[in-house]
Amino acid sequence: MTKQSLLLAFAGVLTACGPVKSTSNILDAEVQIQAARTAGAEKEAPYEWTAANLYLQKAREEVGYSDYQAGVDFAVKASRFANEAREKAMSAANSGEPQGRPQNP
Repeated sequence: MTKQSLLLAFAGVLTACGPVKSTSNILDAEVQIQAARTAGAEKEAPYEWTAANLYLQKAREEVGYSDYQAGVDFAVKASRFANEAREKAMSAANSGEPQGRPQNP
């Protein structure tokens, strides 16, 4: 193989990394958000829940514009907020505070 062929092959590998990495991070964020939803984050951690969903939306938007690094950055932020939301929701559920309406004696 010539130098030019190696360089071309290497450039091809590098250009494929952006879409793959951004898609992987977006999927991770989606999984984290689903876990947060399951834990009740919509109610127990509304700030973190909203931030996670908005960052995920922005990540998808940036990937749509082929700005893969920005998509990765926003997807990572979405994952962090979703994880925080899940932890808060689980903590609230485990704190022993009654959820919902109080029972009448």
